[in-house]
Amino acid sequence: MIEVTKENWSELIAEGVTLVDVWGPSCQPCIAMMPDVERLADERTADMKVVKLEAPKNRRLCMEYKIMGLPAFLLFRDGQEVDRLDGADVTARELRNWVDGQLAQLAAQATISDGGE
Repeated sequence: MIEVTKENWSELIAEGVTLVDVWGPSCQPCIAMMPDVERLADERTADMKVVKLEAPKNRRLCMEYKIMGLPAFLLFRDGQEVDRLDGADVTARELRNWVDGQLAQLAAQATISDGGE
């Protein structure tokens, strides 16, 4: 997975669907979720890219996106945030279900905007 910085942020979220994993090295739930996030990234390469944002090193971005707790997962489509999931009690299953639901919604929206073709 790619590590996000303020220098590459705009480029990484600009096109397609991007899941941003906002984490911190002292956040135990973040560390516990890492293998699950990496597995999800490997499984969904055709649908989205997954990037990591280390919160302590990117405080301005965290403030700009009003990230109040870790871990936080932000989903972007073509540079626009479409949804987020956050909280220390997020499980791997909840993350996977949320991602699956969001990807299905985005696909349905794309079908509608393409005229149903």
